[in-house]
Amino acid sequence: MVSAPAWIGELARYAFLAVLVSWIIVPLAISIVYAFTPLDVYYSDAILTTSFTLDHVKTLWVLGAGEAFLRSVAVGAMTVGISFLLGLPGGYALARYVFPGRDAVKLAIIATRMFPIIVISVSLLKTFFNLGLNDTLIGLALAHTAMALPFVVIITGSIFGGIPRDLEEAGMIFGLSSIMVFLRITLPLAAPGLTAAGMFTFLLSWNEVFMASVLTLVNRTLPAFILNSAFATPIEPIRFAAAFMLILPALVFMFLARRYLVTMWAMAAR
Repeated sequence: MVSAPAWIGELARYAFLAVLVSWIIVPLAISIVYAFTPLDVYYSDAILTTSFTLDHVKTLWVLGAGEAFLRSVAVGAMTVGISFLLGLPGGYALARYVFPGRDAVKLAIIATRMFPIIVISVSLLKTFFNLGLNDTLIGLALAHTAMALPFVVIITGSIFGGIPRDLEEAGMIFGLSSIMVFLRITLPLAAPGLTAAGMFTFLLSWNEVFMASVLTLVNRTLPAFILNSAFATPIEPIRFAAAFMLILPALVFMFLARRYLVTMWAMAAR
């Protein structure tokens, strides 16, 4: 028989979870519903609607949201590629090699995220103007890489650290070189966690808006386009449609990566 204090505790826990889920789900549901609500219904006294339209999304697409969407995908993909190209060796070195000051190096890597993004953006803007990288996708991808690289190094280091060293030593006993051990043993075992880390890096680039607004003028990504164009319109359903376009890829990625995210955090916590 469940005692009264235990029953009250269970009720409080479920009530807290219900409030937390509602805090997340309700705004998402409102944005999705109003993004497809006709103007006459939205500005009427009706609370719920049974008619929907794609006009708001089409309007955004005509205004340039489609090109901005593709630019966001391109910048995110380049950010993931560059971050992993530079971050994987660093993460593996932190996981496998013991050297004086290793913890200090980890702390220094994390400390780079303490710098305000506005300071970094202004400095990068001057540098990019001198190099001819201003208002370019590769320039924005490099800026996002500077922001994402510390996370990639620390996360991949934790993932590689969760793989038993004995497996790599066994591969070397059977004649594999260090590179082949990494490619044939370590990398496949770390693949689920690295997949989640890659998706995390992509979403970090996808959601970034300040650098995209400062470093670009014409070739803006979707968040910068929405901030400077879509949210300036007085038509509120178009704003909801812009929010829907922005959060939809993130929701899809999180749904697809949920299993890999659990694996990543489990490996990182070892």
